[in-house]
Amino acid sequence: MAEVKVPELAESITEGSIAQWLKQPGDTVEKGDYILELETDKVNVEIISDYSGTLKELLAEEGDTVQVGQAIAVVDESGSKAAPAEAPAETAAPVNTEAPKAPEAKTEPITTEPKEETKQDPAQRTIASPAARKLAREKGIDLSEVAAADPLGRVRVQDVEAAGKAPVQKQSAPAPKAAPAPAAPSQSDDRVEVIKMSRRRQTIAKRLVAVQHEAAMLTTFNEVDMTAVMDLRKRRKDAFAKQHDVKLGFMSFFTKAVIGALKKYPLLNAEINGDEIIMKKFYDIGVAVSTDEGLVVPVVRDADRKGFAGIEQSISDLAVKARNNKLALSDLSGGTFTITNGGTFGSLLSTPILNAPQVGILGMHKIQVRPVAIDNDTMENRPMMYLALSYDHRIVDGKEAVGFLVTVKELLEDPEQLLLEG
Repeated sequence: MAEVKVPELAESITEGSIAQWLKQPGDTVEKGDYILELETDKVNVEIISDYSGTLKELLAEEGDTVQVGQAIAVVDESGSKAAPAEAPAETAAPVNTEAPKAPEAKTEPITTEPKEETKQDPAQRTIASPAARKLAREKGIDLSEVAAADPLGRVRVQDVEAAGKAPVQKQSAPAPKAAPAPAAPSQSDDRVEVIKMSRRRQTIAKRLVAVQHEAAMLTTFNEVDMTAVMDLRKRRKDAFAKQHDVKLGFMSFFTKAVIGALKKYPLLNAEINGDEIIMKKFYDIGVAVSTDEGLVVPVVRDADRKGFAGIEQSISDLAVKARNNKLALSDLSGGTFTITNGGTFGSLLSTPILNAPQVGILGMHKIQVRPVAIDNDTMENRPMMYLALSYDHRIVDGKEAVGFLVTVKELLEDPEQLLLEG
């Protein structure tokens, strides 16, 4: 027997949740076959088997959290060979000697097993992981009496272990547990639907809360007149698409403007490590992308070395991979600054939350035509966009933050400067 274990994934990833088993007990597996999909904090990865044989047992079920190095399945490397070996023994037995006795021995257990099962309503059957059932059998514990910590009522190994260590509390446990009885009616109420948060959504929630507790986050605002960028884009977009086979969007302008501002205000491209400031002299710009599974921030590497076409192509490729759930861990790690565009969903103004350990994030918003005072006597309708810069006040002062945002504004309102910065 060989155990399939969760492999090392990345330095920052120590656990994951089983999203889907691709093989089931009894299936034949070859070395290198994908046997399950594992959901991590950042991406979903498919785990392969290092052994060939028959998948004998699953040690964890879908939804369970597993650690790196933990055994999750058992492969019988001789499983395919054992079946033919046992077949002759079974066929040889009934030939002469035990022919009359065999039917009697087989019919009795067959009739008793259904009787036991019919006594138990299938709807009342306890839901438990394979490993928990195995441990309960070994310890002689009735799963129906085990208190499950899982909000969906699934019994896991740790629940069985706790029940085995505290047998006296089993009787007193049901009394307090009866108090949260409202949970049962709420789940059966057709007006309420209980959905377990995905691992990625749980991670997003924890990190966003952690950032607001750990960082001295502050947001400053400005607005930019998008007339020049929109005129330039309108004039050049067809020729640009024909030459580079990619559309000329707004993100390349903003990425270039951000890089120009980061070079002028380098603290916004740094991070804090204890009592030290790590100054980064490279520009890996994260671009927030919304997917069905939650927000992800793939990174455009060395964005300062790319032209407009290179940036647009990188963003397009990363967005497609994100929406198809094909991002690799390397696509998500190591960004130095993030840009998020809530304007694509119609947001007029927002305060973006930092993408730790970064100390700055720029929020783009909806372009809206508004009357703007050109001078004391002239008003014009202009395409305006609000910009929001959230920053960590621990190392970035208001002067640098405002100066950064003003620089972004000036570069966008005079796009020719972006060519000089690039």
